[in-house]
Amino acid sequence: MLRSLDIRDMLIIDRLELSLQPGLNVLTGETGAGKSILLDSLGFVLGWRGRAELVRDGAEQGEVTAEFDLTPDHPAREVLAEAGLPVDDTLILRRVNARDGRKTAWVNDRRASGEVLRALSDTLVELHGQNDDRGLLNPGGHRKLLDAFGDLDDDVARCRAAWRDLQGARRALREAEDVAAALAEEEDFLRHAVRELTDLAPEAGEDASLDSRRRMMQGAEKIREDVTRAYTALGSEGAEGLLRDASRWLDKAAEKAEGALDAAMAALERAMVELGEAEEGVAQALDVLEYDANELERVEERLFAIRALARKHAVLPDDLAALTETLSAKLSALDGGAEELLALRAEVADAEEVYDSAADALGAARAEAAEELDAAMAKELAPLKLERAVFATEITEADAGPDGRDTVAFTIATNPGAPSGPLNKIASGGELSRFLLALKVCLTSGVDGLTLIFDEIDRGVGGATADAVGRRLADLSGGSQVLVVTHSPQVAARGAHHWRVEKRVEDGATLSTVVPLDAAERVDEVARMLSGDKITDAARAAARTLLEI
Repeated sequence: MLRSLDIRDMLIIDRLELSLQPGLNVLTGETGAGKSILLDSLGFVLGWRGRAELVRDGAEQGEVTAEFDLTPDHPAREVLAEAGLPVDDTLILRRVNARDGRKTAWVNDRRASGEVLRALSDTLVELHGQNDDRGLLNPGGHRKLLDAFGDLDDDVARCRAAWRDLQGARRALREAEDVAAALAEEEDFLRHAVRELTDLAPEAGEDASLDSRRRMMQGAEKIREDVTRAYTALGSEGAEGLLRDASRWLDKAAEKAEGALDAAMAALERAMVELGEAEEGVAQALDVLEYDANELERVEERLFAIRALARKHAVLPDDLAALTETLSAKLSALDGGAEELLALRAEVADAEEVYDSAADALGAARAEAAEELDAAMAKELAPLKLERAVFATEITEADAGPDGRDTVAFTIATNPGAPSGPLNKIASGGELSRFLLALKVCLTSGVDGLTLIFDEIDRGVGGATADAVGRRLADLSGGSQVLVVTHSPQVAARGAHHWRVEKRVEDGATLSTVVPLDAAERVDEVARMLSGDKITDAARAAARTLLEI
């Protein structure tokens, strides 16, 4: 609920503090007094797009502050939380318009964007007037309004969930079909490549191993010749024989050398051990260097085959094994793709069946809600002197979507037998006001906590019709806060709270203000609305009669 509105230096308002109440709040005043400026200022702090020049002449900036009370389950709380703004039972919006056109906004003392203000305004205030295209006159929103009237949130949620599942199943099928088509185009290549790679069966690290073996075998003949010579030099006919002879000769001499040869003989023994190890190592090398010319040919053939295949596929030789796995997986996917596509098509068919069921159920629920809304409107139109008019909720088939397959449009025929059409195309100004009021009464039945603003919605009507409009506004304010800008005394008399907008001239400047009226002042204001500038006793008597009804 809108608790207060504080306006400073906006258009012809220098400073105005307006405290609003639950129920029906009425704003009256002469034409040009500034009633529309209040709505412009409220729209400004709510982020609505309106006049470009709002700052009062002579002021550096204009400022509007609006304070709202939020119920525990008010949807504005969700908007605040999503925007990372403080959430409390009181919501304070403040917006400043500098002389140079810059606009700055705060929400609960935190800087906020115009986008956040507009998101909050959608949950806080509804504005209705003869030129209203934000809600009731916009056919794009009629389906949502019908769903709200019929309490179809659960049906809509089921339809949206079914649509998401259907879209997901269709997307998965399209992706699988694209993959299958791409694989089919390279099927010949895949089969040949996998067969070629599988036959060769290259292993990681095999290229380096084969290359080393090949180089060793290629140089083995020359190496073996030198190694053989070394082996002969180390053997019994070479160093080994000489060392044994030396050892034998020293043994004979040691007996008479009185220990002088002990160290030398120990060193010679160690040398013979080292010589034996060297001879054994050389023998092992000779075994390794022993090769078959056919083996060299086989090694070279495999090495060249691996490198040729690597060049063919533009990969390193060590990556051929991984490439084999990758291409084999693609080939398996191609071979198993038909079964996968069948399964995915079955999932799409199942999802379509679920969606069709949900959309049909939602369409049936909408048709039922449309009948109820049409019946409720018929009851509301009669007291508003529109008993000959026919309101109809037309539902036509549309392309399938998350909200079903229905297009909803509110239409009217002002007289029996007359063609029906959109609200804003068929009704006259006065009729349109009453249609909008009746529709709003029906759509908000049982909904509490709304702040509704009606801008001269009673224009073009008077007498009993204006009285009927006032009664409906009073009924509508039972569970909500209603703010009405009106020129109708019948409507003004129904207000629970009454303010008069006045214009004055100070120091050559025209200023506007809002004055709360007590009981006596209300009588004079309603009398002025009845008789004009000159308030007569008869007008006051008529005003008292209206106010006592």
